Amino acid sequence: MLDFDELRELAADVRVFVDVAEDKAEALRAVIGAYDVVLAIFPSGDGMGLHVIKGKEILDRIAKSRTHATYSHTAIAVPDLEHAEVLKLLTTAAPVAQRIAA
Repeated sequence: MLDFDELRELAADVRVFVDVAEDKAEALRAVIGAYDVVLAIFPSGDGMGLHVIKGKEILDRIAKSRTHATYSHTAIAVPDLEHAEVLKLLTTAAPVAQRIAA
């Protein structure tokens, strides 16, 4: 079960880390690389929207096995779903041509 307050706190920590970094893009890549699961959070009509930036396979495996697993996770606040999707595209191992098209 997701704890939305925890996700907000994690996103606030990430925001501070990125804000103080000289190279903000590299800081964001470092955050995403450091965790097994990274969720983008954003405001939505129902409160908070979620989008998996990294770790969908891990979450799917846990859901299918109905077991508990230990994994590291964090959250990144974005303005909307479109920004979450672009962030995922830009930070995955997608081919360069696909990333440039975004």
